[in-house]
This record gives sequence, structure tokens and C-alpha cells, in this order.
Amino acid sequence: MQTALADFIRGSSAGREADAILRSCVHCGFCLPACPTYQLLGDELDSPRGRIYLMKQLLEGEPVSDRTQLHLDRCLTCRACEGACPSGVRYGRLLDIGRALAEQRVPRPVSSRAQRFLLRKILPFTPRVRALLGIAAAVRPLLPHSLRTHLPAAAARHPAVRRPGRTPGWPRARHSRRVVLLEGCVQPAIAPEINRAAAQVLDRVGLSTVRVGGCCGALAHHLAAHEESLAQARRNIDALWPHVEAGAEAVVVAASACAAMVCDYGRLLRDEPAYAQRAARVGVLARDISQLLAAHGAALQAPLAAAGAAARQSAPLRVAFHAPCTLQHALRVSGVIEPLLAAAGFSLTEVADGGRCCGSAGTYSLLQRELSTRLLHAKVIALEAGAPQLIATANIGCLAHLRSGTALPVHHWIELIAARLTRG
Repeated sequence: MQTALADFIRGSSAGREADAILRSCVHCGFCLPACPTYQLLGDELDSPRGRIYLMKQLLEGEPVSDRTQLHLDRCLTCRACEGACPSGVRYGRLLDIGRALAEQRVPRPVSSRAQRFLLRKILPFTPRVRALLGIAAAVRPLLPHSLRTHLPAAAARHPAVRRPGRTPGWPRARHSRRVVLLEGCVQPAIAPEINRAAAQVLDRVGLSTVRVGGCCGALAHHLAAHEESLAQARRNIDALWPHVEAGAEAVVVAASACAAMVCDYGRLLRDEPAYAQRAARVGVLARDISQLLAAHGAALQAPLAAAGAAARQSAPLRVAFHAPCTLQHALRVSGVIEPLLAAAGFSLTEVADGGRCCGSAGTYSLLQRELSTRLLHAKVIALEAGAPQLIATANIGCLAHLRSGTALPVHHWIELIAARLTRG
């Protein structure tokens, strides 16, 4: 693709990066069938190729309007297009640059700005999320149905994730080898059992877990509030660094979207001398919990086999696994979690079109409700087609979103593994 970037962006780091990405696109259209919004709407401008053209116009200084912003907003940032692209176009990074420029050049209505401001000022802070959920629970019957369905209710826990006796807490630090777990923001508020289960499984493979709180910065980043996002990344690096210096083997995250963000810290902060080196090191150490356990498969093999053998004495529990977009397309992790679930004695059902987004996509389910709901319904149909008894996933956003669309219990897959190991 030929480009002629405008003076205001041409000489900048972002401009050079955007120019290289644009020039790598050959207009082939292989991305279109992979794009969920194009499949729903059939509009070229709601496809990666169409959005690339819109961003090219933006970067070349042509007039832009709220129409350009609308089509960029409708993108889920699922990055399925990147896996389908034969030219290796880094569409997700181009979208980050394009959205930030559109935010500067196209004023949003006051209501839209207020909504995005509130999302950025509440969701990244665990105490604020807990307070909001407490208020919502008190007034839930009074809320309109459209809003009520987007609030997480108390989840019914499937017997497969209930532990015998007292629920185990955080394991004590008893191993010389250790990792640091970034707890995140929303996850500790609505599903604190996930991080706890991750620490318990890591303990079984000989790794002690140190906890560090804080939002990874992904929410602000995808809302084009890049300075806020970078400030959150810096705070996390400051909190993580003493543990890295003390010999932590990995920075582990039990939400695939957050893991993808932390892995990108090195690139995001590469131009900041005070943080570049530390950010790069943290990014290299960052792992989704599935990646870390895959690397310690030998230590997990025997206890999982014992737990699986005990479980198979009764009818195997049927589980539909939803692989989040961030796991598949950002982290490029596939075929790692399913063998662990199978070894633990779960029977995995077939899920058609497993690469398609569920419609959660961070704040997308709140800002693009109609499209998000259509994607959710299609995903639930695919997940329920194999008659599973529960649904498992690997990201807190997907988990909360799926719970709003199905009567089946939905859990993080690490909870299932931890419960089986407890029984085993």
C-alpha cells in the first residue's frame, strides 16, 4: 500500500510504525472472513481492510468525521485478522495508533465522553468495582433488564469446582522457586477464587506465589487513553520489580487479556529511559497461567493423572471450553489448556467456530451492546451445542459476559484443575 503521511505524524515514532504497517498490507481481503463485525454487518468499512483504509486517510491528514470513529469503535480488537493475514499486517497496533488520533481529531458527544471517563475511573480499581457491585446488588430489581443483564450476579458454583471440606485459601510460601502474580482489577472483585486457584495449582508444581495488585492498563489503552494506561504500566513495573530482582521466575496472570497487555510493556515503554529496560524484562517474564503450567507439565502430570483416574470412575463431566481471543490471537496460545482438562478427567465437547469472539472484548459489551449481544448469542449456541454441563474459559471478561447469556455455570479453567487436584 502506498502512503503519504501528513507532516503532523510522519516523523514521529508512531508515524514510522504506522507507515510500515500500512505498507505491508496488500489489500488481499483474507482478513474479511475472519472478522466478526464484517460477518455480522457485511460492511467493508467494518472489516480490517476497510478500517485500514480509514486509518490511512486519517494518517494522511484527510478530513475525518464521527463516521470514521464509529467504524474504529466497532472493532473488537480480537486480532483474528492477524492470524488470517498472509502478509503479517500488525493490525492491532495500527488500530491503537488510529484510535488515539481519531480521539484527538473527532470530539465525542458529552454523554460518550462521560461514559468512557467513568469506565476508566471505576473498573481499573478493585475497591471501586466492589463498591459499585454492592450498590448494584442492592438496587438490582429496580434496574432495567438491559442493564441488569450486564451486571455480574452471584455465580452458581458447579459441584466440579467445589472443594471437599473448607475451601483452601492462599498457599503459604514454602518453595524456594517463586513467581509473582499480578492480580488485576475486576477479577479480584467479581471472582477472587480464580487467582486463589492459580496460586494453589502453582504450589502443586513447586512454585510459591507472591501477590501484586493493580490494573494492567488494558482498559484505558483500548479506550485510547494511552497516558493513563502507561501510568498504570509504570506503577505495576515499580511494584513488580523488587520481586523480579529477588529472583521471581515469571510474572504470571490468570486473565489472558491482562497477560497479553503485560507482555507488551516492553514495546509500550521502549521510549522511556527510566522504564524501558525494566519494562522489557517484565514483558519477557510475563506469562498467562496456561503458558506457565505448560512449561511445568512434567510436575503436573502425575497429580493430574491421579485426579483424572479418580474422576473417570464416574461419568466424566462434559465441559465446553471457550478460548478467548487474547489467548488465541494476541498470545498465540492454543492446544495447551484442553490437554490439561482432559488429563484431569473432563470430557471436552466440540465447539464449532472456536476462533470467533464472544463479544466481551473489554468494555465493548458496554459500549457496543447490540453487536456484543449478537456475538454472545452466537457463541453461546456454539458452546451449548455439544450439551456440556459447564463452560470453561481463560479470561475474566469472557467469563462475566458468557454468564450473562447462558444458564450453564461458567468458570475459569484453572478452578477446575485446582478442584480436581484437591480431590486427588
